[in-house]
Amino acid sequence: MKILLINGSPKGKRSNSLKLAYSFIEGFKNGCTDDEESISIDELHVASMNIAACKGCFACWQKTPGICCIKDDMQKVIEKLIDADLILWSFPLYYFNVPGILKNLIDRQLPMSLPFMSSKQNGYGSGSHDSRYDMEGKRHVLISTCGFYSAVGNYDSVLRMFDHFLGKGIYTTIFCGQGELFRVKELSARTDEYLSTVKCAGSEYAMTGTISEETDAILHTLLYSRDVFEKMADASWGISKTTGEKEPDDLVFTRQMAALYNKDAYDGKDRVLEIHFTDLDHTYQIQLSKTGSEVFTDGRLSPTTRIDTPFTVWSAISRGEIGGAEALGKQMYTVSGDFSLMIDWDKFFGSASVVEKTEKTPQNTIEQKKPSMTTMLIPWITFWIAVSIHPKVGAMITLLVVATVPFIMRKHKFVIWDQLSMAAVAILSAAANITGNGVLPTNIGYLVFGLFWLLSCLTKEPLCAAYVKYNYGGENAHQNPLFMKTNYILAAAWGTLYVLTAIWTFLFKKAGFENVLILVNNLIPILMGFFTAWFEKWYPARMARGKRK
Repeated sequence: MKILLINGSPKGKRSNSLKLAYSFIEGFKNGCTDDEESISIDELHVASMNIAACKGCFACWQKTPGICCIKDDMQKVIEKLIDADLILWSFPLYYFNVPGILKNLIDRQLPMSLPFMSSKQNGYGSGSHDSRYDMEGKRHVLISTCGFYSAVGNYDSVLRMFDHFLGKGIYTTIFCGQGELFRVKELSARTDEYLSTVKCAGSEYAMTGTISEETDAILHTLLYSRDVFEKMADASWGISKTTGEKEPDDLVFTRQMAALYNKDAYDGKDRVLEIHFTDLDHTYQIQLSKTGSEVFTDGRLSPTTRIDTPFTVWSAISRGEIGGAEALGKQMYTVSGDFSLMIDWDKFFGSASVVEKTEKTPQNTIEQKKPSMTTMLIPWITFWIAVSIHPKVGAMITLLVVATVPFIMRKHKFVIWDQLSMAAVAILSAAANITGNGVLPTNIGYLVFGLFWLLSCLTKEPLCAAYVKYNYGGENAHQNPLFMKTNYILAAAWGTLYVLTAIWTFLFKKAGFENVLILVNNLIPILMGFFTAWFEKWYPARMARGKRK
């Protein structure tokens, strides 16, 4: 299999369209049944080649059949076109057609045609010419990006041209709007999704010779909505729309960030985000409302949330060079005011995926959900209640619950604390059933449960973090000092509570205050739950303001 990649971009290897072409080739190689060694890939970067414009002299038809009178790199191109099995035409859209350098190459294909009129009807027009060479069986794919929000309606002249010399309907296209976004590192999370889909398209094309309707539909999905893209595009020029004057880089950056605001996330609360770039001493305000976002440079609004940060830090965060939560935890920037905006940052400003996963889940495979603390708590709660009421019967009920928990929670991932809890509860229930005594096993249960929490503080991941980290980036949450410290404190608090519960339960029962004990052991965990809900919001916000103990 010989693949010829023709890069018709004047930008050469810096081409945005070329990124799509490379992804397609990568997918093609993965999907091809041939050995990878049997696949050869030849690249022609037209910008670095010497290909002059056609003179229209027809010498290649009359004087030197099949050979152009211009002695440059085009003869090599023709040889490769004849030899290739698959030809990829990669180019940006320039003024609603291919760039001039690629049009020269297309014009110079004239020696590949015979001069005599043909009666074949494989395209448009009132006539055609037969090929001088055997070009049957060759496959062509057109890959292109343009600067409009959508490719729809902008490639009509390109399609008509390729219909003429390739034949209508015998080539495949991947046309993508918003092409300039592929060079913006800050948006790579979104553009990489699209490139992944292009890779999938390449794999499908290798296996079937076509791109599936499902994948093609995803390829036609906008990277961003029209209003978001056009705001980012307008801001990228760095020129004021009202004065025409050049704007500072940090203002351009702020306008583009504001353009990413997802007004669909509006929760009925107007917000004003104030950003002070401490290294530049520039302050900007972004008003966030149900109608969209607007940037102000005169400080006219009262901020609800303020971020003080060096511009270098904030831009590094946007490029993914450092995590925003990690940088905040290290106090590389500070936040004051309403901290909820930072907690829900991805909801308001994140480049939410609009591309569905193209990998299909095999049939009969259960897709696992994130771990749930319910898995750990069900056995313990059942044990404490049931065994306290009747040791033997309660123990049997608890053992039955422990046995069914893996089935009930089968759609969720299990963590070590789930497994340890089920094992510990099973052992304690068996002891209660054998001895007929529920007092000592339940008391030991409080102690064991508390020790689980305390011992987890000696590991890289406190117990509560094992469950809630999926709401904060999964494993990346380990790099967030605020998240980790908050969860270490909470784990230590819960562990201490249940160790103390074991102690006072023993003392209260010995003193005969069982009625008081029932009230205490139910009320204090509820109060601790309220404390947890408050602390997990208060503590990160306090630390984000730059205050330390």
